[in-house]
Amino acid sequence: MPLRFQHKPGLVVYLTAGDAGLQAAGKTTRELIRATREIAIAAIDAGADIIELGVPFSDPLADGPVIQRAMERAVAHGVCLGDVLALAREIRAARPDAGLVVFSYLNPILRYGVSRFAADAASAGVDGVLATDMIVEEAEEYLAELNRVGLDPIFLAAPTSPDERLEAIATHSRGFVYAISRTGITGKQQALTSDAAALVARIRRWTTLPVAVGFGISSAEHVAQVAEFADAAVVGSAIVELIERSTPESAPDAVARFIKGLRLPEAALAR
Repeated sequence: MPLRFQHKPGLVVYLTAGDAGLQAAGKTTRELIRATREIAIAAIDAGADIIELGVPFSDPLADGPVIQRAMERAVAHGVCLGDVLALAREIRAARPDAGLVVFSYLNPILRYGVSRFAADAASAGVDGVLATDMIVEEAEEYLAELNRVGLDPIFLAAPTSPDERLEAIATHSRGFVYAISRTGITGKQQALTSDAAALVARIRRWTTLPVAVGFGISSAEHVAQVAEFADAAVVGSAIVELIERSTPESAPDAVARFIKGLRLPEAALAR
């Protein structure tokens, strides 16, 4: 199913698969995957257009401390890429119309096997893949495998990306383009920089795909700002931190309330 945004602005929610917070010690891998499933379904029902399922990885260099801690917890519980694909299959069965993206570093995909991964992800109902450290200039084989099975390749575009790279990213992306709001690692921020709007304007020179802005989006005010110049907002660290502080049982409701709070009335967005 092609990725699409049903809301304006669209909302992409990142979850570290298999992390259910600090109070999940002693849970089995299966119980942790089930906990993420319940959080994902709650997020979709609360208004998330797309769920990004983060694949646990031992060296998440692009991520800030919140997601790093979540990754460490999931890795310690043995959650792997195969578990994430099984989770995607369960979410797809429960919510057929939701967008599902596997969000991974390249290493787990290479270890799994690119061709095998693409086939298994498509079979599980995944719509797209974002490999954070896959650069478009070296993605020929990767793109061929994703395109072969109808998966949308999604690339990160940074404010520091030169025009030739942005053009290549726009040319080879499907679903949407992920615009990084600032340089550096993931994590909440107090205010969006002007870099984000300028980057989105540059991306639009080469594509009509929706553009989603991420890295630091953590409040209704941020989402309203993004809506002025982009198509969607990506929320990650704020939700992962909320899960970290919650119990596995209370996290779905907590995440649903947070997501509903991100959507200001349309009158406020129009101001």
